[in-house]
Amino acid sequence: MKTRTLCKTVAVTIGASMISLSANSAEILVTADIATSTTWTKNNTYNLQGQRYILPGATLTIQAGTVIASDVGGSLAVTRDGRIDCVGTKLEPVIFTSKQDVATWTAGNPKTGTWRAAANEWGNVTVMGNAYIGKYGAGAVTTNTASPNAGNYANMEGLTASGSGDTRTFYGGGNDLDNSGRFEYVSLRYGGKVVGLGNELNGLSLGAIGKETKIDHIEIMNNVDDGIEIWGGTVDLKYVTIWNIGDDSFDVDQGWRGRVQFGLIVAGYSIAGAASGSGFCDSLVEMDGAAKSDAQPVTTTCFYNMTLIGQPLSGKAGTKWRDNARAQFNNSIFMDIGKEVVKNDNTDGEATDGQTGYGYNGTLTFADTWTTNYNVYSTVNPFSNPASAYTAQQAGKLIQYTDSVFYNNVNSAAYTEANARGVFAAGNNNVLAVAGSSPIAAITRGPNVISGTVVVQPVISLDPRATNAAATSVSTATSDSFFTNAQYRGAFGPNENWLCGWTAADAFGMSVPPPSGCASACPADINLDGVINGSDLAGVLSGWGSGGASDINNDGTTNGADLTTLLSGWGNCI
Repeated sequence: MKTRTLCKTVAVTIGASMISLSANSAEILVTADIATSTTWTKNNTYNLQGQRYILPGATLTIQAGTVIASDVGGSLAVTRDGRIDCVGTKLEPVIFTSKQDVATWTAGNPKTGTWRAAANEWGNVTVMGNAYIGKYGAGAVTTNTASPNAGNYANMEGLTASGSGDTRTFYGGGNDLDNSGRFEYVSLRYGGKVVGLGNELNGLSLGAIGKETKIDHIEIMNNVDDGIEIWGGTVDLKYVTIWNIGDDSFDVDQGWRGRVQFGLIVAGYSIAGAASGSGFCDSLVEMDGAAKSDAQPVTTTCFYNMTLIGQPLSGKAGTKWRDNARAQFNNSIFMDIGKEVVKNDNTDGEATDGQTGYGYNGTLTFADTWTTNYNVYSTVNPFSNPASAYTAQQAGKLIQYTDSVFYNNVNSAAYTEANARGVFAAGNNNVLAVAGSSPIAAITRGPNVISGTVVVQPVISLDPRATNAAATSVSTATSDSFFTNAQYRGAFGPNENWLCGWTAADAFGMSVPPPSGCASACPADINLDGVINGSDLAGVLSGWGSGGASDINNDGTTNGADLTTLLSGWGNCI
């Protein structure tokens, strides 16, 4: 990626027209909602001023390599029927961050920088769609129904409407195939905003997003509230990395029915001295089914190839279950979790949210959910065709843990619920690894950070490649248009680290490359034709003639050595 020098600030209004400024010359202040289709280009940086919306009918296109570095409170939200096409690459990710983060980069190079204990330095990205949500009862819109209804909607957490007629904050509808655009190779850093108690901006907020929306290669680094939170919808996510989150790392609610494959969660802290839930990690994955819990849709999902790394001394639950949530965890790693690996929380305890727990109104109890086949659908407030509405799970039980490794979870209650539910029954092919047989190649923790009775051991270096029992799995996800057949446990194969090149974790030196190095890994699908082959290389080479070069070897200069590094990597790729 080219080094950027920010020479001057130009105040402009983005929305009515596209602004064109000279290369490497301007910081563009985004001061208005985006009402017509607009493109943000990598030769400028963009500074979100307050809460900005992409309005219905408009598409915001963000070029690979673009940096959005905002002031406190600067946020971006995609409304229902708006669209975002934010597509970075491994060589040139799109970065949403703060001005303070950019100040740590060497000569403006986004592949450098220094990790800091910080959050709330800007807002977040929120995407709202038209898919079904399960929200009914206390705290819900009064016209919502317990059964699936295209008229059900909700107001997005963390967004403040300008008045009763402001629909920009609404999510929900009846189109599970809704398309809000593309969000690929994007790093979101140091975000969050506390609007009020229980009303905060997450790193990435997704409300009622449909199946046609594409989200992959997403990083959340430091956030005051949740890393990624999903309310309803059917969107799938792939290649997700979430570090140092101040509340739950991955949080789902209101009937999400999507899938995840290849996800890394590293628990830590974003703000020194903070309490759990506002700067220090809570659960790694928190799942709420619906509100009330007899409403439909109810969260029903499938995770494959997750690596979940908790806090061994003062950490919270690995996976937390509430309000009839159903999920499968397969081919995954659960390690260093400070409390229960599986926690039956039943409800979130907030009556104002209409939470009613497992077994309410004739729904399945928590125990029965573990023994019920994935294709046995609830008859309480059902869809007319439940098989077409619930497609994330294709085999097994509504709740299951299979073909996974559990390591160094030493709390006295770590496996109490897991054992009660038969997680380690032979047929599940789970491995309870012994001391000294870590399922990942290496992990280094820094000095303890203490806040009252809470002790955080931050991860400062990680080689997440699968090893020992994680190196080979018994079974795999069945390859289809989404899942990849990966014969290992956890988010990384024995010889890969997909964090290389595009993440803050890599830039900050927290991710250890494989022995072959990050730069020599196969480059991305640069020309976006769906195939990594010689045409991608041709595209890079042609760019060198017109100044489109990148500092591939991260030595601080862009020259022929970068081209040599790139070519050496392609020898194993095409």
